[in-house]
This record gives sequence, structure tokens and C-alpha cells, in this order.
Amino acid sequence: MIRVEIRGENIEVTDAIREHIEEKVAKLERYFNDVPNTHAHVNIKVRNNKRGKVEITIPMKDLTLRAEEGHDDLYAAVDLVIDKLERQIRKHKTKINRKFREKNPEADFFNATAFENGAEEDNENNDEIAIFRSKEFTLKPMDSEEAVLQMNMLGHDFFVFNDRETEGTSIVYRRKDGKYGLIETN
Repeated sequence: MIRVEIRGENIEVTDAIREHIEEKVAKLERYFNDVPNTHAHVNIKVRNNKRGKVEITIPMKDLTLRAEEGHDDLYAAVDLVIDKLERQIRKHKTKINRKFREKNPEADFFNATAFENGAEEDNENNDEIAIFRSKEFTLKPMDSEEAVLQMNMLGHDFFVFNDRETEGTSIVYRRKDGKYGLIETN
């Protein structure tokens, strides 16, 4: 049985919200033969703009399911997170079946009947990585501040450049909190 631990930030977790989350998380149990005896950690955050964000993490042996979704309607955010978790489970099941067609103890971890009606086949195509677009460009030597300015000017979330000081390739990126990060290579 998956037990649900709910924590709210800037929101009181009402009985209605708790019941909705517990009901939705319980639906995930159908994907497992032996339902793992684990906790689902649910964080609900509401910002000043009243937009809700729901994060669900379910740690299990050999697999951690985690998804988050933001939405103006908290109940819709929960539904979207559960959909993401279901896709993760189906994707993991497909990978296990592909790798271990013969005997494998993990193969019995998932309930085969929950994947009927072609749900597994639909996700086999999603496991392949398809590159839809390719770009080639010359890296210019600059410092990280100039790279941030270039990134902002282009309207991108990251920018690759040659660091003038280290002479290595570096990446600046915009974080979710609006600040900037720097990744340096050796």
C-alpha cells in the first residue's frame, strides 16, 4: 500500500484536497503486482499569484517516481502530476520488458493487466530519442557576464560559450528562481 504524506506551503491542506490526492495516488497501485510498502511524498505550494504547484515523489527499490506540475486549479495540477507518473511507470515497464525478455525477477514487479489495450506499445515509440532539429555554431570567447547578456538578448534559457579565462567550454543558464547558473567543463 502506498501511504500518502502531504505537506502544504502557503496553503492549508483541507480534507477535500487530501482525499483527492489519496484517491489519485491509490490508482497508481494497479500498475504493480505487489504494491510497494512505501510513502508518496506530496508537496503543495501556492505562490502569491495563487498558482498552485504539486510535487509527488514516490521512492521505491530500484525506482524513484517523481513529477511536478503547476496549474491555477490545484485539483487539475494533481491530475496532471498523476498522468506524468503513469507515463513514467509505463516507460519504465517498457524498458524492463525490452531489456529482459527472458526470466527476470523485476519483470513481475509490474502488473501486466494494467498495461492492456496498447498502452505499452504507445510508449515504446516514446522511448526512442528523436532529434528534430540540429544547429551548428562557432563558440565565441567571452566571460560569463557577456554570455548572460547574449542569452537574454536571444531570449534563450541557456547559452554555450568559450570562457575567456579558462579557455574551456562553459554554459550559462537561467534557473527556475530567475537567477543564473554556470556550468564549466575541464
